[in-house]
Amino acid sequence: MLEICGVPPQKFRTVCSSIDKLDKQTFEQVKKELVDEKGISNETADEIGNLVKTRGAPLEVLMELRKDSSKFMNNEGSVAALNELEILFKALDKANAIDKIVFDLSLARGLDYYTGVIYEAVFKGSAQVGSIAAGGRYDNLVGMFSGKQIPAVGVSLGIERVFAIMEQQEKERNEIRPTETQVLVSILGKDLTLAAELASELWNAGLKAEFKLTTRVANHIKYALQSGIPWMVLVGESELQKGSVKLKDVEANQEEEVDRKDFVQELKKRLSKPNIHLRQNQLRQRRRMILQHCSLKCWGCFC
Repeated sequence: MLEICGVPPQKFRTVCSSIDKLDKQTFEQVKKELVDEKGISNETADEIGNLVKTRGAPLEVLMELRKDSSKFMNNEGSVAALNELEILFKALDKANAIDKIVFDLSLARGLDYYTGVIYEAVFKGSAQVGSIAAGGRYDNLVGMFSGKQIPAVGVSLGIERVFAIMEQQEKERNEIRPTETQVLVSILGKDLTLAAELASELWNAGLKAEFKLTTRVANHIKYALQSGIPWMVLVGESELQKGSVKLKDVEANQEEEVDRKDFVQELKKRLSKPNIHLRQNQLRQRRRMILQHCSLKCWGCFC
């Protein structure tokens, strides 16, 4: 790309270091650096500016770059790079992963050793930490140390940034918990008196509780999950006959039947302990979110 814009080969690396600042600076700031500090002409800088604005769905951008009027089609190196990218994008399309990819001509990395496609993974969420992983193709790097030509593709993961995302999510979860309720009393039927009685016992024991009547327990479970209520007390016809209640760990989706007279103490005991199931589920959810919201930005060969 830089060759097409008229950048001398000996300045590829230094120009790339300026382009790499586009995620933090405007192009006007980058252009000033290119012209004033790196000896790039205004015309060449403007050509670079036109191209680095190109980004979008991989196959669509590829089609634009391959038009007869495109300068890329008059350069042997860029034609080869676009052909290789087509193979990659079609493979990603078949793998149902293409919608997670952005083809971005402004992406620049240490191109003194990268020889092909480069990419970054970014987290799409409220935590603004930049890229969480990056890498690319480097056919000559291993050979520089081993003396043997070993083509390779690699990626490095920003562990500290991933931890920063997890910490931010934990903070947000604690800040926006919809309710302080610890226990939801769910009565299957219309016995308002029983619901009020059970809730009152919980209140008297210092527990934060609320009650609901229902013909479908699933609705109450959904409500508890959405509200972050950790425990439920379930009472239906079967429990009434046996003089018992069911205690449900909402996050772990586990139930245990206990005597009606013991349910308050049993709940206090459980609420006083760290909820291992809840913690494990939170960690699993965060891992899934990190994987699901990672979007790859990739670019072929700058040269």
